[in-house]
Amino acid sequence: MWDAASLEGNPYTLPEVQTLLEGVTVSGHRVYDQNQILALQEAFNYVDTLVGDGTFALTKDVSDEVHRRVAVHEEIESGHFRGEGNVTGGGLVGLGDLGTYQASPPGEHGETLIDEHDRLLRYLYTLPDAREQAITYFCAATRAQFYFDGNKRTSRLMMAGHLMASGFDAISVSARRRLEYNEHLSTLFDTGDATTLMAFIIDCRPEA
Repeated sequence: MWDAASLEGNPYTLPEVQTLLEGVTVSGHRVYDQNQILALQEAFNYVDTLVGDGTFALTKDVSDEVHRRVAVHEEIESGHFRGEGNVTGGGLVGLGDLGTYQASPPGEHGETLIDEHDRLLRYLYTLPDAREQAITYFCAATRAQFYFDGNKRTSRLMMAGHLMASGFDAISVSARRRLEYNEHLSTLFDTGDATTLMAFIIDCRPEA
């Protein structure tokens, strides 16, 4: 949980995260940062429950429910693709010196993004290995920016869920590798090439 929060720039330390998850408020932090960690925990528990009862699947419905939990304190319309609700636009990602990346416009009622997600899922199941499916989903869904915010967190949890549901350990990106992670993300957004990010994620697997 600390790794996931730290990758988002959350200032909580590992001992502070452990204290918070034990139900004890940690002073000196913004409510926003506290809520982000608690939301991540709720979303992880949801994924873990689905995996445990055999109902996890790489579907929009599951992704929406994960996102609803991840972004409940941060986004007006959590649990919906961009354009599905009353808010339109979004999908703009700042890349520092590389400028910005603009994902696809959502289309009427989010139809463009819904179609992109459907095509992604159809492609994934042409891949023979569940690990490749999971990592590809993370990269593609992150770049697609299906939601206004919380895309990376949602996509990482969906990746973890698919791995666990397929009998593999979840992959967690260490907070200590945050700089590498962000560099590979920037390449993904800027060029559309996921090669280096996928290799990095593979290198983060537990047995690596």
